[in-house]
Amino acid sequence: MLRTAAAPPLSPVPRVADSDRRRTSASVVLRSVLAHGPVARSTIARLTGLSPASVTDHCARLARLGLVREAAAPRRSGGVGRPHLPVDVDRTRLVVGGVHVAVPYTTVALLDLRGRVLAERRLRHGGTEPSRVLARAADGLAALLERAADRRPLGVGFAAGGWVDREAGTVVEHAPLGWREVAVRAELRAYTGLPVHVDGHARALANAERLFGRAGGGRSALHLFVGNVVDAAFATHDEVHHGPRSQAGAVAHLPLAGGTEPCACGRTGCLQAELGEATLCRRAREAGVTDGTDPVRVVDAAAAGHPAAVRLLRERARMTGRAVGLLTDVLNPESVVVTELGVTHRPDCLAALRAEVGGARAATVVPTSFPDSVLAVAGGSVALDVLYRDPLSASPEPN
Repeated sequence: MLRTAAAPPLSPVPRVADSDRRRTSASVVLRSVLAHGPVARSTIARLTGLSPASVTDHCARLARLGLVREAAAPRRSGGVGRPHLPVDVDRTRLVVGGVHVAVPYTTVALLDLRGRVLAERRLRHGGTEPSRVLARAADGLAALLERAADRRPLGVGFAAGGWVDREAGTVVEHAPLGWREVAVRAELRAYTGLPVHVDGHARALANAERLFGRAGGGRSALHLFVGNVVDAAFATHDEVHHGPRSQAGAVAHLPLAGGTEPCACGRTGCLQAELGEATLCRRAREAGVTDGTDPVRVVDAAAAGHPAAVRLLRERARMTGRAVGLLTDVLNPESVVVTELGVTHRPDCLAALRAEVGGARAATVVPTSFPDSVLAVAGGSVALDVLYRDPLSASPEPN
């Protein structure tokens, strides 16, 4: 007699805990207020599919947390009945700190809940030993917070180039700084006493664009950061891809067709070697444009009409366009945001980049939405992304 194997027991259907459901709904409401505020609660209910009662409850809770407030002027519907009191993101009570560590300096900043920079300071490195850099950053943040004593800090966001592990809170590798396995989250938390969130700057800026900039509302977006470090981030359906141990976006050694710059890896024409600011500044010195290492001087010289500076910036923009083409061939995003000095500040550089991309894709490429404060926004947006994903945890009830 044949025996049939017993059917395996059915797995229970996963249930969403009430607390998780509340956090998710609160995030949906807060994001709706961010996108549409000042906005009536009835409109939030219509946009989100939540019940009017649920929206009212969430708005009350978010108001207690200092995240939203009623707009000053009520709106009436047809002039009859009770006035509609729209709600908006509260920019008056809370701030987040931002820390961005670049090769020549650290940027510290305070941002409001709409990602707007309230205060910013650059701290030149007097050496790149990690603990020293982070301690100075904490001191810089403390000085900014002292001047904003009427606002409560929610936490600190940290961003840097290279390989940054978001979950572990570490800079795994940042070759230009010489950093390896730096426990940024633990050190900054010890210095500041605040919650600290850590991510790579390309991913941080991708989230900033999604929340506060041009890339909001799309289904997919690519962000390419071209500075002292060259890296990228890709977002689909409101999520920036991190990959195992947050290694996604490491494009420094992708080969760039037509590149001539030798790379430390032994090859020629890698994105990092060809597009990095060290290369731009060296070429500018060789061309007699500047005698320093500050790429902003090249932009200033171009603005003053120096033909070699204009040529260098346009060529860099053109090669950046070639890098965009390489990445869009693989990822096919709806939109592309580029953070690159010339493209950000010069229409001719943006035109050179788009011409290299070519075709219908050229129009999808835009410069960063934060031209005057990109590094400050990168740091602060790491903390703001956490807030907008889980406002009930990221903004606990004040004492």
